Amino acid sequence: MSEVRSVEPVKLFTAMISSEQALFENVIIDLESLFGESERSAEIYPFSDYTKFYEKEMGTGLLRNFVSFKKLIDPLYLADVKLLTNELEIKYAQTETGKRTINLDPGYIALSKMVLASGKDRPHRIYIGKGIYAEVTLYYEKKTFHPFSGTYPDYASGIYIPYLNALRDRYAGELKNCFLEMKKK
Repeated sequence: MSEVRSVEPVKLFTAMISSEQALFENVIIDLESLFGESERSAEIYPFSDYTKFYEKEMGTGLLRNFVSFKKLIDPLYLADVKLLTNELEIKYAQTETGKRTINLDPGYIALSKMVLASGKDRPHRIYIGKGIYAEVTLYYEKKTFHPFSGTYPDYASGIYIPYLNALRDRYAGELKNCFLEMKKK
């Protein structure tokens, strides 16, 4: 029989897509009001090189940016986080057309994986409640993240792997400190 264990907190992040680079800063301020102090990614990546899926709604020249948050969370809250980021997408949508100007995909880093939340069901996604699904997008093995056969093309390309590896390393240190503080109590 398997032993029930407590769940480790995870490192929350949000992946953002927009053609308006300046919009990232405004959205990060809103995300901080919801999830606390952020750790901003300095790098902005080209996104349109990997898929044209969002161009009809959001235009061309799309860019990807990431923001993570200092406070670790229970992975159980990922559905709630996705619902909050959906509200921010609506806030920043074009008033006349309702088209999004930014796409927000929250997820988390755990020691063994990177998970994204989605409102769309697919065969490789698990329902986590409130109309939201979770997808293990990358797995961690031999000191780096790796894609699955169905991983989104931009994540599978490896362009974000250095950032995500560094984020995982930071998370591992935070997790260690969290457990050391718990032992002191």
